[in-house]
Amino acid sequence: MEVEVADDVTWSRETVPKVLKIVSTRLAQRDLISLLLVSPWLNATLISHPSLWLLIDFREMNDAGNRLIAALSLPRYRHVKQINLEFSQDIEDKHLQIIKDKCLDSLQDLEVLNLNSCQKISDKGVEDITSACTNLKVFSIYWNVRVTDTGITHLVKNCKYIIDLNISGCKNLSDKSLQLVAQTYPELEVLNLTRCVKLTDFGLQQILNSCSSLQSLNLYALSSFTDEAYKRISLLAHLKFLDLCGAQNLSDEGLSCIARCNGLLSLSLTWCVRVTDVGVIAIAESCTSLEYLRKIQNCSLFGIVGVTDACLDSLSRTCSNTITTLDVNGCIGIKRRSRDELLKLFPKLRCFKVHS
Repeated sequence: MEVEVADDVTWSRETVPKVLKIVSTRLAQRDLISLLLVSPWLNATLISHPSLWLLIDFREMNDAGNRLIAALSLPRYRHVKQINLEFSQDIEDKHLQIIKDKCLDSLQDLEVLNLNSCQKISDKGVEDITSACTNLKVFSIYWNVRVTDTGITHLVKNCKYIIDLNISGCKNLSDKSLQLVAQTYPELEVLNLTRCVKLTDFGLQQILNSCSSLQSLNLYALSSFTDEAYKRISLLAHLKFLDLCGAQNLSDEGLSCIARCNGLLSLSLTWCVRVTDVGVIAIAESCTSLEYLRKIQNCSLFGIVGVTDACLDSLSRTCSNTITTLDVNGCIGIKRRSRDELLKLFPKLRCFKVHS
């Protein structure tokens, strides 16, 4: 009997907590919080593992502002590293001000803040939250038309360690914001400028001249840039991902300069209507000098009428064993577009779209 009791104690005090710790790391935050309500013992067991409480995820939740204030007031979130409020409802400047005033201690370890589509947040909200989260590394505020250059001014003043910045869809940002980003974040690795329609060559050039560590650059749906800026993308020696969808002014000359980015893994040229075989072949041939350059995995030529089978032949000679995604939809100059014909050129192709 005593042995059985001892075994039960060992089971409850040692085995179960270990199993719970392993299982809990694989649970969504909402499920984890539900477990806290099962019993006081389970509550104490879970809270005793600080690594389980490094994320606050209120994505798509209602009353997110008040929920966040309440969560940050709890001791278990004292060392939170990531907050996700993407598409959350009811998060406003007033909530961020309260957090700055009352929850400052809980934000000292915060590294990732996602405010995507939190459209009620303005420059004032950005000022308050960034002044409280000075160790941020990743900041995302996609689809916010209230934030202006003033908000970015607050960001660069308060947060000096940003390496991943998403300001996609922030249509009121100008070249001034890019100039501030370039001056403050020379170690920036990821930048998303999708649909920031007020930007010009000048602003993009500031980034390209200063942020030489960039690995991912998203310029989706920005038709105002010209070759004057595109040519400087060649300065990004570490670039792996580049989205130029809708770059209507990109020419073969500009693309030939981009071809110097020998480490590219993913390249979107969708609707780059001025590009022809010349530019795509330049990309392909840039892979011939060194073995490590033969890495391109994803390539979109969607909607480019100026390319032909010749560019596919060139890509096949250098990237046939790496390309897994190839989009030639709308490329009416490419005749060999059947599944079998593309697989002969690119045997590892798993995803392809062919113009109907």
